[in-house]
Amino acid sequence: MAIRGNLSEASLADVLQLLALGRKTGRLSVARDASFGAIDFVDGRIVHAAIVNSRDGLGERLLRSGAIGADDLARTQAALAAHDDRQLAAACSAAGLVSTDVLANLCRVLVEEAVYALFTWNTGTFSFEPEAAPGDAPLVSISADALLLEGARRVDEWTLIEKKIPSLDLIFELDHGRVSTREVPLSDAQERLLPLLDGTRDVQAIIEATGLGTFEVGKALFGILAAGYAQRVGRSAARRQPAPEHRLTEHRNLGIAFYRTGMLDEALREFRRVLALRDADAVARFHVGLVHARRGAWADAIETFAQVAADPDAPAAVWHNLAFAHEQVGDDAEAARCYAEAARRAGPTPDPRIALSLAVRALGARDLATAERELAAARAHWGARRPSAAWFHAAALAAALDGDVTRAVAILEDGLAAHPHAAVLHNNLAVVHERRGSYELAARTLEHALLEDANCVHLHKNLGDYCYRVQRYDQALEAFQRVVRLAPAHGPDVWLKLGNIHYRRGAVDEARAAWERALTLDPAHRIVRANLAALAQRVVSPVESAAELAASLADAPVGDVAADGATDAAPADEPTVDAVPV
Repeated sequence: MAIRGNLSEASLADVLQLLALGRKTGRLSVARDASFGAIDFVDGRIVHAAIVNSRDGLGERLLRSGAIGADDLARTQAALAAHDDRQLAAACSAAGLVSTDVLANLCRVLVEEAVYALFTWNTGTFSFEPEAAPGDAPLVSISADALLLEGARRVDEWTLIEKKIPSLDLIFELDHGRVSTREVPLSDAQERLLPLLDGTRDVQAIIEATGLGTFEVGKALFGILAAGYAQRVGRSAARRQPAPEHRLTEHRNLGIAFYRTGMLDEALREFRRVLALRDADAVARFHVGLVHARRGAWADAIETFAQVAADPDAPAAVWHNLAFAHEQVGDDAEAARCYAEAARRAGPTPDPRIALSLAVRALGARDLATAERELAAARAHWGARRPSAAWFHAAALAAALDGDVTRAVAILEDGLAAHPHAAVLHNNLAVVHERRGSYELAARTLEHALLEDANCVHLHKNLGDYCYRVQRYDQALEAFQRVVRLAPAHGPDVWLKLGNIHYRRGAVDEARAAWERALTLDPAHRIVRANLAALAQRVVSPVESAAELAASLADAPVGDVAADGATDAAPADEPTVDAVPV
């Protein structure tokens, strides 16, 4: 289940403790102004943590420790698709360049420092998204409890340190006369800092030169300043006014991080900052299109994707998303042309998501033969990798439409084994169970799914239908009321049944209001009109004879099968997020 909140209302320490006690697996994302951090959990233990655009990563630590040469590091990083510490660690280990013990020790220090730095953030937002555990065993696994006490101590100390060192771009110079006559011995860390306080290096440069963490340097420097052995002489202009390329990279990376965690307003802000600095930045413009698509602003998405697609070298992902956007506005001819262009540009390494989109398109047209062919192609393109939750959703739907309910159940169960937190798969499995007559199993499946996503309208609707059918009207009323709170225009069937339940309880005014709302959604709804007419005459109860009820149920499926959502693709060399259908 996703968790979101504000750091001014719940501290990061409280959130970490909650996730640890709940033995959660997933990613906690934290955002503050133009900074972004993330902490990954597996079974309640911290396996990775990082702050976007941190200047001191694993590569720098490996170089400073002498564990790897500059040439070997450069070659290894050049072969990676993205500069991620975990990918770098795996590549160094696989090539035999650095021992696993050295990598684990350095990664542990980096994780701890990132968490401690995040502890100092008392403003901003956080978001936890559950996800499957990583395929490879993590290099580190740290108890959150082990970091909480140390983190709290550091936060208290940093509050004092910040009074003398409010920014890492400050430059300090040593007072050699006072240092030479000092009576109080300095610590080892402070002795290491003395030759670096030369009036030219800022604090960040000192951190990088010593190999010590930010907290250790800050604490040591605070003691030196408190003793009067150094004084502030200025700040680094280079850090105050970073090069344009640095600013572009920072805003772009922040935008991508915000987008992945669903913080669309923040993502759009960062991508627009990139475009203000460089209008031709295709990655930023592409992601602006993705934000429009996530919001359902299809005309804006089409316009934005088309601008990126005008580049002769635009990757397949751009055409894929342009095709999907055209499909959403009903322009099937243009969608087909763009899908064909996306498949052509994918070349010898086809993207399984393109085949999946073609399969979903065929399912919409009830062309099961084409759908099965494209689903098989998508599965083959994934190779040894597990397919996305969207693939399991579409494959199960194809099997159900073909009448093979047993295969649909097997596919959905396989999908939940791979994506245990995909509420849409739980929902569709419940629908299949219900259509097989396994009503209690369907209800239990829906209740479990609601633990994963309490805001999924389909789940509440289907649970309400089940409770209504077995005359558990209190539970049905609660479920339907949640549906209309989340999506007031979900469908006339919900308002019809709400009206029926109210009428059974003698709440005539509430019944009339519910049926009138149903009529605004479907003015020709025969059952609703009959009930309002009966209510006006006050001579009979709501229409629910066997024939009329059967007609009503014929208009409303036994269960709502969640519709497939967009499959977001990314430009070449950019990470991709598969959107779980909602």
